[in-house]
Amino acid sequence: MSTSSRFLFSNGVVLHSSDAPPITTFLESHPGAYTTTRTHNNASCLLFWERHVKRLAESIRILSNSTPQLLFKQNNSSMIMHSLPQFTMGPFRALVNDSMSKVLPIAMKERRSEGEELSVTTLVSGNIERLSGIGNVDYDDDDDGRVCQALDVYVYVGGYVVPAFGVRGNGARLAMVGRGRDVANAKYSDWVRLRKPLEKLRPFAVTELLLSNDGDQILEGCVTNFFVVCRKVFTGY
Repeated sequence: MSTSSRFLFSNGVVLHSSDAPPITTFLESHPGAYTTTRTHNNASCLLFWERHVKRLAESIRILSNSTPQLLFKQNNSSMIMHSLPQFTMGPFRALVNDSMSKVLPIAMKERRSEGEELSVTTLVSGNIERLSGIGNVDYDDDDDGRVCQALDVYVYVGGYVVPAFGVRGNGARLAMVGRGRDVANAKYSDWVRLRKPLEKLRPFAVTELLLSNDGDQILEGCVTNFFVVCRKVFTGY
């Protein structure tokens, strides 16, 4: 699979490169909670996948209770929505993993080389029509499944080239440019649109923008939240 190849699982159908939009376009056009990981060890596993699934579930709960407009796609902006009922991890995990199992094997077969890794973004949106139809729930296993029916899962897979660690020039170059996000405990797709003005402030050669409310405490990066800081030793002049 070439690095430009991409696959999108949407509504039971796998779209290939010619039909799948760029990842930023896709996220901007679909509300919901999302997370991005990648494969490891010749695409044999997903890095920290269980943590990503738990983060998705937590983001959905936060958005549903605080800002449902970031989770649900609304045809009528004046519509008042109820919060998504509580659900347990079992049915939710099964829902997400089922979608993953539909697209990942296809992307694996299309890899460009045996050692190529994959970038995997999972987006979960609320479906307000199906939410309105599930009625009252009592939080047993069957009702958990009904709640999950009000969620749409999308999986977006593309090629990923792992940068060599420790090589001069491969390190991130950082700049602090903006304040922290609203609803910062949840990761939601609308942030892809909201962060665009910050990109205009990106200094030359900077690879990642950091957020801070006071210029002292770093909250997170616009895209990346994990950095390894290495001390540079000068041997003399």
